[in-house]
Amino acid sequence: MADLNLTQNGTCSSPSPTPAASDDHGQSALIFLGTGCSSAVPNAMCLIQPSDPPCAVCSQSLSVPPEKNPNYRCNTSLLIDYCRSDGNHSYVLIDVGKTFREQVLRWFPLYKIPRVDSIVLTHEHADAVLGLDDIRAVQPFSPTNDINPTPIYLTQFSMERFKGSHLIKMHLANCFHIFLTTGMKFPYLVQKKLKEGQEVRRVAQLEWKIIEGNYEKPFVASGLKFIPLPVIHGEDYICLGFLFGEKCRVAYISDVSRFPESTEYVISKDGGGQLDLLMLDTLYKTGSHNVHLCLPQTLEALKRIRPKRALLIGMTHGFDHHKDNEFLTEWSRREGIQVQLAHDGLRVPIDL
Repeated sequence: MADLNLTQNGTCSSPSPTPAASDDHGQSALIFLGTGCSSAVPNAMCLIQPSDPPCAVCSQSLSVPPEKNPNYRCNTSLLIDYCRSDGNHSYVLIDVGKTFREQVLRWFPLYKIPRVDSIVLTHEHADAVLGLDDIRAVQPFSPTNDINPTPIYLTQFSMERFKGSHLIKMHLANCFHIFLTTGMKFPYLVQKKLKEGQEVRRVAQLEWKIIEGNYEKPFVASGLKFIPLPVIHGEDYICLGFLFGEKCRVAYISDVSRFPESTEYVISKDGGGQLDLLMLDTLYKTGSHNVHLCLPQTLEALKRIRPKRALLIGMTHGFDHHKDNEFLTEWSRREGIQVQLAHDGLRVPIDL
């Protein structure tokens, strides 16, 4: 069964089962660089300690090249190829996970992506940021770092975690409080000036821009307006999704276990307006998880939000792309919402 897609003019249709050719230079597109969970797919343990019978999804990875295998999933990440009003293109990257370098090698040459103009972060967990060091691979070479930095948009909370100055308040059984400073993730990427005598090293050049995690406080990255969508990612952790697009209304929500009422209202058909496309977290095929939606909760959320179509992301090896898309096709017919699993390398032309 072919994945859901949009036609060249941004309307509904069934797509080609293979990524679209780059013959629509005058149109924007969404490119799924990764659609997997933090540990990615295949699951390493399924290969080094195979079960009996072996995991069908992971064992397939040994015989099918990743670019032809929709069950091969890197860390969830989206590249927005935004065609501006003047016909020029901007490239906005949402999240830069542990598998970023592999994603660049697989999809940037195929889709002729020349650079990354801006980066937008949903949060600062490993599967969203640990590829930041590799951003230098898609920046111009300069041994003295004399290049224009890439803007990176994130919340103040995430920024403090990068700098290593965020304080965690821990509640102990005896009601005393202790404050711990988190370790630095990328101090050399945050540092503004070299210390006296410090050697120049070639590292990614980033311009850190603080955004507010509030849907009433939009921001603009490389000409494209984003509306932050705060969601719950665990018991009390706030992660961001993003709403963008004027001609087509698109939302990207990669890490969520629960929607605040205000956020759900903004993206709901009966609230702020129906989405043309919703990209939504779904970790496991059955059951539930403490920090992510799983398929049963994802489908319930879709029935409440009622987008025109949805592409699911963040899957583990529990999902078999073809078999589970057959199930979702039947579900879509019953519920009147087009839903499919996305896959790495999927390119969706869309008018933004």
